[in-house]
Amino acid sequence: MAKRYASLFTGDSQSEDDATADSGKRQPYRLLLVDDEPNILSALKRVFKRENYELLFARNAAEALKVLEREPVELIMTDFMMPGMNGSELLRTVREHWPRTIRIMLTGQANTDAVMGSIKDGAVYRFILKPWNDDDLRLTIALALEQYELIEKTRELKQQNQKQNKDLETIAKLGGTNRSQLAIMLHKKGWLNPQQIQQLHREMQNQKAPVVRQLLKHDWVDFRKVRDLLRDELMFEEIDLREFQADPGLLSLVPQSVCLRQLVLPLRVQGKRLRLAMVDPMDINLIDELGFMTGYTIHPLLVEAGQMQAKLNEIFGEQTDNIDEMTTKVGTDDPYEGIEIVLDDEESENLEQLLGSSEEPPAIRLVNGVILEALRLGASDIHIHPRTKSLVVRYRIDGVLQDKIHIPTSLLMSVVSRIKVMAEMDITERRKPQDGRITVKTPMRIVDLRISTLPTINGEKVVMRVLERQSSAQSLEQLGLSEHNRKRLIHVVGKPQGIILATGPTGSGKTTTLYALLQHNATPERNYVTIEDPVEFHVDMAGQVPVKDRIGLDFASVLRAILRQDPDVILLGEIRDEETADVAFHAAMTGHLVYSTLHTSSAAATVARLLDLDLKPFVLASALEAIIAQRLVRCICTHCREQVAPPEDVLAQLGPEFAQPDITFYQGKGCERCHKGYRGRVALHEVLTMNHELRVAITEGASAMQIDTIARKQGMKVLLDDALEKLVAGRTTAEEILRVLGPQEFHD
Repeated sequence: MAKRYASLFTGDSQSEDDATADSGKRQPYRLLLVDDEPNILSALKRVFKRENYELLFARNAAEALKVLEREPVELIMTDFMMPGMNGSELLRTVREHWPRTIRIMLTGQANTDAVMGSIKDGAVYRFILKPWNDDDLRLTIALALEQYELIEKTRELKQQNQKQNKDLETIAKLGGTNRSQLAIMLHKKGWLNPQQIQQLHREMQNQKAPVVRQLLKHDWVDFRKVRDLLRDELMFEEIDLREFQADPGLLSLVPQSVCLRQLVLPLRVQGKRLRLAMVDPMDINLIDELGFMTGYTIHPLLVEAGQMQAKLNEIFGEQTDNIDEMTTKVGTDDPYEGIEIVLDDEESENLEQLLGSSEEPPAIRLVNGVILEALRLGASDIHIHPRTKSLVVRYRIDGVLQDKIHIPTSLLMSVVSRIKVMAEMDITERRKPQDGRITVKTPMRIVDLRISTLPTINGEKVVMRVLERQSSAQSLEQLGLSEHNRKRLIHVVGKPQGIILATGPTGSGKTTTLYALLQHNATPERNYVTIEDPVEFHVDMAGQVPVKDRIGLDFASVLRAILRQDPDVILLGEIRDEETADVAFHAAMTGHLVYSTLHTSSAAATVARLLDLDLKPFVLASALEAIIAQRLVRCICTHCREQVAPPEDVLAQLGPEFAQPDITFYQGKGCERCHKGYRGRVALHEVLTMNHELRVAITEGASAMQIDTIARKQGMKVLLDDALEKLVAGRTTAEEILRVLGPQEFHD
């Protein structure tokens, strides 16, 4: 694989088999780069200067078209916003006049026209937003040029077989549109039911496949019984192909692809008669068409299906059976097309509509483009939200949803159907919520997408959660802890037993914090085990167990099993119920250090929540060592940060502590390296560590307010205190703190 990609960077496109070819070394690929900004062209020149490419440049569409008229290129990459003709119009023109050229859009504009004009019209191979990553851009170009080579090889294969295959399309259409005599006969015999006949007819129309292949694929009938029926009742002459040797002269009469597709083989010519071996000798349309093609009268001979497939593999080789499949996958226009969709029998009218809509190239390209763009932007969630007038694609970037793409509502059904097929969900069910998963593999990373669909009044809404499979855990120093909170956490991490809880809403970084604590001062002398759903970070030193509720492998049952594995440190993904809480706290009391998460609003409220899970107060007081409540706020972009006036309205809602006159306020004005002035996130922490007074209060049933008061006296800083420190340090804005923590004071 590495050698295959390396050839695209070095220009050495010959394989080992081609090393002795007379054609010699391939000429460098020609790349045409189009942008009206000279600095962008200079940057692109720097990116590709080490690759063996011939680079051509143009400042606008008119210059680019002149270059193409002078010398066609293998790949064109263009900006969208340019004076005169924009990028979409340019690529449509290129597709019309130079269809072999691979087309890539590179733009900093999150514009609907840029996305839909290129994707819907099929004018673009890939869509990349500025700013780009140099390595990703090089790899994208390399993959695109490999696609170009595959398309060219496919085109050569098609040209070589053009003479033999000139009537293949006609035959395929006849096979798909005419009713099969064999299927009708099997139905009359009671070997096929009406639903199977209906599905066969639909597949023959949609996939243009002969009925004999569909019957073999479904395995509904025993073909030995079918052969006996054709031989004994319909008096077809049967032969044994093992006794025949193929005549190369006769193989030129019937195209190889027809033999493979229709399961036929020419055997002998006697005068004006061609003896033709067939698995389905009742296919009158095929017999008539082959008779017209060859000029002979066809004499059909019955052959057992297994013998026919074995003989075809012997003559043509097993790999040749994939020529049509390779052509479908590679295509001549779009590398994302060619997915076969198999549907159930129910609701046949709606199924045909769904199948027709799912075959639309824009839907296939669009879904792939939406996922790849989410990975490039580092989004944690993808929302495909149907509204009244459009279908909106929204990305959650740094915890905030942003509208990125508006799609016509006519594509809703096909987009949702495409996602369901990829996630192996029920494409026919649109009235109930469904869940599924997709694994996305790119050359640089592997990502799991957890899919959830929800029926709404405007159609099905789809949410995809992006989970990095190869994420590495952060260290304690990377969490953004204040010095006060860091010292408190290091103190409790050093304890040999007890339970440490991270609390907060979904997506607040609880698991990241726990992994950082788990790895702090980790040694080979201890046995580390994690239980998660799913495993979010991969740590070599720990035994990591994924929860699988479908087979009864829940948190509580896995935790009981792990306690028999002699663990020292246990990371439990979440305490969801009474049983899990009971096992976790008793594990913490019996010599294990346990980390886990809980969904509560503050550190003090966690105690009340645990008591609500029927934990006994003395068990809670004895086992609990620390509670970390946290939230994530966006950081100001350091590249475009500027000083601003104090936002008085926001500060009034946050409380008097934020009205200090010596605070300098900053804000990001927005640049190509950030998202609306923010880049990355930092955590706000509230660390409650246990002491004797707190343990006594919990045992005596103190309220959350009483526990909070005691903890503050002992030195606990609440989330608002930590937020104020981050604001004073210039790391975030008051507006961001208000968004995450909400208003603290009400003023009439």
